[in-house]
Amino acid sequence: MNSDFTLAIHSLTLLAQQPDKMSSSDAIAESACVHPVRIRKVLSLLKKHGYITSKEGTGGGFIFTLHPEDVNLWDLYKVTSEGALQPKCPDSNETCIVGANMQTILFNIFLGAEEHMGEYLRKYTIKTIVDFVNQT
Repeated sequence: MNSDFTLAIHSLTLLAQQPDKMSSSDAIAESACVHPVRIRKVLSLLKKHGYITSKEGTGGGFIFTLHPEDVNLWDLYKVTSEGALQPKCPDSNETCIVGANMQTILFNIFLGAEEHMGEYLRKYTIKTIVDFVNQT
């Protein structure tokens, strides 16, 4: 899994906490303790998929366009990290029974793991994360 997934959750949670206020990429980056360029990459991805909108210029920034309860973590995983669990197998000896089959076997195992993870992540929404944050 890559950090785009956690940064997407962080960004949307921050935006969901202030639904009527634009937030700059600098403010979101400061909250996540990452470089603003790094957060802009994630925000661009979220904007492309319709999770947020933006306004340029003075008073501009980003705002959450969906309802937090409608965005589950599996949806964000698919946008940011789908396939990240797939094994990276080096070229194998195709004349060896193990080498000839290892990539396919591991692919199927890890695909199953990703499907189970999806079932679990669907249970959590950005609203759930906001609620967790507010409970601390």
